[in-house]
Amino acid sequence: MPALSTGSGNDTGLYELLSVLPSQLQTYVESADDRSFLHAMFTERSLHSLVKIHEKLQHYENQSPVPVLDSAGSLAQDLTEELQGKTLSGEIRELVKLLSKPHIKSLLSVHDTVAQKSYDPELPPLPDDIDEGEDSVKIIRLVKNKEPLGATIKRNEQTGAITVARIMRGGAADRSGLIHVGDELKEVNGIPVEDKKPEEIIHILSQSQGAITFKIVPGIKEEAPGKEPQMFVRALFDYDPEGDKTIPCKEAGLAFRRGYILQVMSQDDATWWQAKLEGDANPRAGLIPSKSLQERRFALRQPTAQTQVQKIPRRKSSGFRRSFRLSRRNKKTNKSMYECKKSEQYDTADVPTYEEVAAYRRPQDAKHRLVVLVGPTGVGLNELKRKLLISDPQHFGVTVPHTTRPKRNQETDGVEYHFISKHLFEADIHNNKFIEHGEYKGNYYGTNLDSVRSVLAKKKVCLLDVQPHTLKHLRTAEFKPYIVFVKPPSIERLRETRKNAKIISGKDDKGSSKPFTEEDFQEMISTSQQMESQYGHLFEKVIVNDDLNTAFNELRAALRRVETETHWVPVSWTHT
Repeated sequence: MPALSTGSGNDTGLYELLSVLPSQLQTYVESADDRSFLHAMFTERSLHSLVKIHEKLQHYENQSPVPVLDSAGSLAQDLTEELQGKTLSGEIRELVKLLSKPHIKSLLSVHDTVAQKSYDPELPPLPDDIDEGEDSVKIIRLVKNKEPLGATIKRNEQTGAITVARIMRGGAADRSGLIHVGDELKEVNGIPVEDKKPEEIIHILSQSQGAITFKIVPGIKEEAPGKEPQMFVRALFDYDPEGDKTIPCKEAGLAFRRGYILQVMSQDDATWWQAKLEGDANPRAGLIPSKSLQERRFALRQPTAQTQVQKIPRRKSSGFRRSFRLSRRNKKTNKSMYECKKSEQYDTADVPTYEEVAAYRRPQDAKHRLVVLVGPTGVGLNELKRKLLISDPQHFGVTVPHTTRPKRNQETDGVEYHFISKHLFEADIHNNKFIEHGEYKGNYYGTNLDSVRSVLAKKKVCLLDVQPHTLKHLRTAEFKPYIVFVKPPSIERLRETRKNAKIISGKDDKGSSKPFTEEDFQEMISTSQQMESQYGHLFEKVIVNDDLNTAFNELRAALRRVETETHWVPVSWTHT
């Protein structure tokens, strides 16, 4: 029969081909009865349905599906027995009737049989007449699709042998269970590799498609397949293997950004870990620098990092925005602007590499997580706090600062401030009870940890804005802080949106305001960039305050998710 053409190229589906077949055959069939027969056969609805099913299954097979479970039959039987002893609605009676039908039971049985079966290829055993003087060899045949094999190789400098250096967890080689670390590679597709460099062998593998045959001398010790580990870390830095000159194999590297959650699959290599992105359906792991390697790299850059730290100014008027300001103009006369338990230099002692995390969802009866807002002066932290308080004063609360200055006639202790003696204030400083504290005109002001506890004890969400160098003092299992960084838009947008706004610049604790200047805008942008560079690995949410209402809605939505959804938190927070 002549070749048929549908004019649709090589990608034409079987169903589409079937639909045009009768018209294509018209010119080749002379008998009217034959034409009628062919037309009736190719337009039969049952045939079209079967072809549709075939194409759906073919599409599903191309996605390499994995059975969710292999006990559908027993689950259906258990469900039927559970439902039969109860009052049944019409829908439930219909379900029980369906599950009891023989063809449904047979279908589930076939499903379980297929799900339990292993479809890995089996090679015939090696012949018995191998010369005893020869090394034992394995002939392995793997089918290579578009994915890499998932193994790296190295050359032994003393013997010149090419050996398997590592097996990537979840890759093709790992899934086969046939190749192990330490195996010596002799041939690839019949090509001897003893006189070749690792790069040449990798090139041969990259050019090979379909089945690849390896001749391998097994290593002395083979790895026992272990259970997939459940260690998760949050990446505290960006990584691109393409720019890493020390990685053993760039193709095997895993790129990630700061804040990504990684599942660590193997730490067998002290220099290069194996990991995959959390939630990624691809089971293959990639190489990432180990914690110790990244710390060594950071140590080489540490002098530069410390120099940058010294340039980061403490925010001159950021402190306790709720009720008082420390003067920017009087900064030369104030002996102590702000102090906290840990200094900025102390904070940088912890190298930002990886932080082990665990999934956490706040129990319904538990205290709320502390919400901490961080950002440069003038970015709008106080305005966002105020809008949250107004939106739901029964749900949100703020801390009441402590001070040693005398109480004024119109003030109430515990409302504007907690008024305490200087001796008690200094004792609390010594006992690290203050998140932040400062001295102004001979009086102390500060935010006490107990004031945070007081808000949380009322089952409210405590809103707190602090200087970023205090964050590590708050990152404890007790507070479980959700840290939001509020950053300014571009300087052009600042000039446009803040032209009629004012910035706090008070000479007393009540504070006063003045219009923004170009210097204020420049400082806001510069401080924001420095904060994000130094402390960005601690931020769980970043909001650009271009428009106050938009930023508020984004913040409110994020806080709702914190209360109702699962988030990744430091693993130590879940052990209490």
